[in-house]
Amino acid sequence: MPKKRSGGGLSPTQQAAKFLGVSVLAGAVLAGIALPAVGALGLAAKGSVEGFDALPTNLKTPPLSQRTTILDAEGGTIATVYSRDRTVVDLKDISPYMQKAIVAIEDSRFYEHGAIDLKGVLRALNKNARSGGVSEGASTLTQQYVKNVFVEEAGDDATKVAQATQQTIGRKIQELKLAIQVEEELGKKKILENYLNITFFGQQAYGVEAASQRYFSKHAKDLTVQEAALLAGIVQSPSRYDPVNDEAEATKRRNVVLNRMAEVGDISPAQAEKAKKAPLGLKVSRPKNGCITAVDNAGFFCDYVREVFLSEPVFGKTRKDRAKVWNQGGLTIRTTLDPQAQESVQQSLKDHVYQSDSVAAASTLVEPGTGKVLAMGQSKPYGYGKNETEINYSVDHSSGGSNYGFPTGSTFKPFVAAAALEEGRPATQEYSSPYEIPYPEPVQTCSGKPWLNTAGEKVPNESESEVGPYRLKKAMALSVNTYFVQMVADIGLCPVMKMTDALHVVQGSGEKLPEVPAISLGSKGVSPLTMASAYAAFASRGMYCTPIVIESITQKIGDKQQSLDVPKSTCSRAMSEKTADTVSTLLQGVVDSGTGKAAGLTDRDNAGKTGTTDERKNAWFVGYTPNLSGAVWVGSASQQVQMKDITIGGQYHDLVFGGAVPGPIWKDAMTGALAGKDSPSFNLVDIPDEDKNKDKNKDRDKEKPDDGNNGDDGFIAGLTDGGNGNGGGDGGFPGNLIQGPGNGPGGRH
Repeated sequence: MPKKRSGGGLSPTQQAAKFLGVSVLAGAVLAGIALPAVGALGLAAKGSVEGFDALPTNLKTPPLSQRTTILDAEGGTIATVYSRDRTVVDLKDISPYMQKAIVAIEDSRFYEHGAIDLKGVLRALNKNARSGGVSEGASTLTQQYVKNVFVEEAGDDATKVAQATQQTIGRKIQELKLAIQVEEELGKKKILENYLNITFFGQQAYGVEAASQRYFSKHAKDLTVQEAALLAGIVQSPSRYDPVNDEAEATKRRNVVLNRMAEVGDISPAQAEKAKKAPLGLKVSRPKNGCITAVDNAGFFCDYVREVFLSEPVFGKTRKDRAKVWNQGGLTIRTTLDPQAQESVQQSLKDHVYQSDSVAAASTLVEPGTGKVLAMGQSKPYGYGKNETEINYSVDHSSGGSNYGFPTGSTFKPFVAAAALEEGRPATQEYSSPYEIPYPEPVQTCSGKPWLNTAGEKVPNESESEVGPYRLKKAMALSVNTYFVQMVADIGLCPVMKMTDALHVVQGSGEKLPEVPAISLGSKGVSPLTMASAYAAFASRGMYCTPIVIESITQKIGDKQQSLDVPKSTCSRAMSEKTADTVSTLLQGVVDSGTGKAAGLTDRDNAGKTGTTDERKNAWFVGYTPNLSGAVWVGSASQQVQMKDITIGGQYHDLVFGGAVPGPIWKDAMTGALAGKDSPSFNLVDIPDEDKNKDKNKDRDKEKPDDGNNGDDGFIAGLTDGGNGNGGGDGGFPGNLIQGPGNGPGGRH
């Protein structure tokens, strides 16, 4: 008798004989499996060697989809995500009981036959002929493996899955031909290993390792005989024999497998009887899939990592190509998330804004000079229940954020100051800065066509006591609106647009900022990540770095690991070092003695800017140290809540200002994030103080938590909530800020 190959396959002589037998019998045999016997005999004459020979012999085996692990910067697991919960393991890491159980119940002659079990086929034909129907099949493990490959390749495409599982003569013959190829190329042990890794065991578990973890919370190599029998029994019908939902039916099926193992000599009858008396011993671990399972409330960061992956061409030419790689999984993604910073951000948010509050808060921390996103959190957790959300308030709409971002108020003013300094205006620049003025006109634009205040709109300061003249340092500290409107009129809009372009400041929708004077007061929606990244350029002395969240990626394909290219931060000079240092000096004054005093850090150099929009719908604090930049936004995601006479985090506020709520959040988040870290210094410049004789506001109430931006009743409705440059009400700001209700009736335009 010809010898078998060492790998467990057939010898060339056996293969030739088997191939000839199959080519003659294929039609009848397969029809007999799939159809009543009478029909099968009619098809037998149609089988031919030529027809069988013409079928393809190349089984394209896609890499098995596996779980992806997302890690923080220190290697700790943030979350696991997968389209199919599977961990591929070697045969040596699968219990011998499991190997024997699956062979015993699914294909007991597995090691004796080739791709097709002729004895099994004849037995099935005979039984089906006697029953007049299909009461028994004859698929070998190899044939089942081939079918599973087709299903795996189909992925989540319902049409392809249906095609892969259709019970037609053509499909059966194709599976048979490919099974012959697989037997020749892989051998028995590899086929068994692949089968145990690819097959579905119910409860979202693909492959024996995931199944072992799901039902018994242990590795597949540690399965006992009764546990292995239970899993082997599930394969035939995962829903019918689901031990979680029908313990009795699963027990019966397990015992059938144990009896079969005893019949074929894998275990003794005594072992079988003992195992049958044992309880199922389930220790079920529920699937932990997706960003909703992220630790340290890093669900939004996790989701942002996914969005970055799906949008970066380095991972595939099209989004569909990138999604295929993501769903295939097997990735280990090391991210930039700093666990210390993330914990600090979340704790600060939790302390200052309650999940049940009518408003929400979001905070993002970025490392200057590298663009690394170190933390990203929200007061309303990632989820689908009450007071939870899937919307990431920290990022743009294209990355899973709100439709338009959130109006930034006076946190935009440093961009105007930077533009003026780049244009050669001195740090002592002075403007008359009256309490209220019409928007000056004409204002030069990049297009050359000047902007005109055709509607005659006016802009006031926060308080009637705010009357100039002011120099830049004082105007920034007090956030004087009319000063910055006059500055824009002086230098024109184009330098401001060039500065924001260099800092990659765009609306949350992804659109460019409009070229209108109202932009100087933060009239358009921007995301916290965008603001934190822009301010980081001040901290790094004028170098802007695009934000990044992925440090490295390795991908497991089969038993091999490969590294993937990842997007790198691109750094470019946005302004001169002198300009950046001057802005840092100005913004240090804000936290030392200005509107952001409540946010100031006491143990290191820091700078920042408050912002509050009209009708108190948004409040901001954006600030930085030389080695960390952070933005905090507080407001209603739908822009429906005016933060007046409101309780936030258990604290009552008659009016919410950027320095009063976002400022303390920023302070606590930064303090924890920087604990134990270096404390570098700014490169400050000397900016002479104003002549005290000109200071008409020396008796100003220093304790007032006032950021000087757009009072709630002194300003034409909606200027900073979305005017069109000529002053506008809420109607000028997009109504569907997120996928939800609008901003109410339109305002004055």
